[in-house]
Formats: sequence, C-alpha cells, structure tokens
Amino acid sequence: MKTILVATDFSVRSDLAVTRAALIAAKSGARLHLIHVVDDDQKPRIVEGETDISKQLLQEEIARLNQTDGLNCTTDVVLGDPFEGICNSADAINPDLVVIGAHRRRALRDVFVGTTAQRTIRRARWPVLMVNAKPEQTYRTVLLTTDFSEPSRMAALHLAGLDLAAPDDHTLLHIIDAPARRLVMSDVLSERQMIRYLAALQIEAEQELKEFAATLPFGDWHGIARQSSAPTSEAVLKAAVEFDADLIVVASQGRVGLSKTFLGSVAEEILRRADRDVLAIPPNLPV
Repeated sequence: MKTILVATDFSVRSDLAVTRAALIAAKSGARLHLIHVVDDDQKPRIVEGETDISKQLLQEEIARLNQTDGLNCTTDVVLGDPFEGICNSADAINPDLVVIGAHRRRALRDVFVGTTAQRTIRRARWPVLMVNAKPEQTYRTVLLTTDFSEPSRMAALHLAGLDLAAPDDHTLLHIIDAPARRLVMSDVLSERQMIRYLAALQIEAEQELKEFAATLPFGDWHGIARQSSAPTSEAVLKAAVEFDADLIVVASQGRVGLSKTFLGSVAEEILRRADRDVLAIPPNLPV
C-alpha cells in the first residue's frame, strides 16, 4: 500500500477515522493524505475563513501524527460537497484506500440522498473503509461476506493485498438465500419437503463455499454457510457480533437474481447500521 486518503471534518467520528488510518499507514509504510472539505455554497468570506482555519487544523493534526507515529503525511483543503470533495480528491491521487468516519445519521436526508459513505461507495473506484469503532490495535478478526460471484472473489483477493490483518484471522460468510421461504412455494411444500429443500440448499452452499475458498491463494479461511430468514444485511451484522469481528468486508457489487444476494444493496445497508468498521471493495481493481 502506497497512499491512504482520509477525510476529516474535525469531529470525534473523524478522529476515529484518522487514528485508524494512521495505524494502517504505520503498518504498511503508506503516505497518509488528510483532506477536509469546505462547503463552497456560502458567502466567499465565510469560505475563505473556514479554509484558513481548516488548513491550520490539518497542520496541527499532521504535527501530532508525526510526533507520535513518524508518518509521512500531506494535507489538502477541498471546496465543494463532502461527497464530491472526497471523490474528486481520490480521483486526483488514486489512493490504495479511502478512510472515512461514521456518518452523522440524518434520517430524512439519508432516505432521499444517502449518507456520504453510501454515496462515496456507489461512486468509488477504490476500497472505502468506514470507521465506526475506537481503533486500539490492528484488525484481529475479519468477516468477509461472499455470494460466490466474481466481484466477491476479486474483493477477497484485493483484501489480501491490503494486508489489514493476518490471513488466519479471516472468516468467509455466505448467507443462504432460500426463496421458498418467502414465495408461494412455502404454502405448497409440506414441512418434510421444506426440510429436505433447505438441507439440499445447505449442502450445495457448503460445497460452493469450499470451492470458492480454494480459489483464494492465501491462508486457511474459516468458511461458514448459514441460513437466515432475516434480511442478508441483518444476518451479516448478527454474525459479526457472534464472531466478534472488528472488520466487516463486503464487495460493493455482486450477483443479482431471485436466489442470489445483490451485494451492492447489502453493503449499503451494512454501512448504515454497523457498529464496527466496514470495508467496501468495488469490482475491477488491480490485484
């Protein structure tokens, strides 16, 4: 990893993101590029004043990081909407990783526009890490969701390249989508037929998970395929608590179909509700 971009609005949420990005940079030796976005939809004198203050605060942040971690840091103040500013900055420097803080939940705006995190991931050509938890050490337990699609496989390969945690600390999770539970078929099948149907799905998923893991050329993954009547995102978040995962990894695109998970929508829902860090990896990244 060569460059990490971290966006800060100088809030406590952003402080967590900066701290996590600094931990990753210290481990990888990457350059840490801090940005702050100033809303330019204001009177010029206000924009100018906020820009000057932001530059000063960024320099203070760099001084602190250099003193404690000895990191290679650079900064920039960007004008525009937070989402646009983050994406434009990332376009300019092409980072290996974008780190952002947890969003401030604003129900009405989130429904119609989406959070900065969600909008950034929809647009992103880079892995985006949203930091929710207080960083105290490097990641110990990583939960990687998969629907066995090629984007999901490429996300796993790219995760390995980021080297955020040891390979033996990763768990592959596949949530089995059983359409018969929610379609008319559930009213037609007998209880015995339903049990046999779900058992067959379980066997098929476990075999597919084993074959999927075999395509990953690193370490031994703990593979788990489980059925859930709850939405996939809810099942993933429940599993993250069960396994005490401190990082959830999702591909931002996946299979679409009646019996398959659309990982893009799952990623957005996990980002909205997670109480721990989430890494979303887009497709078509070099490995």
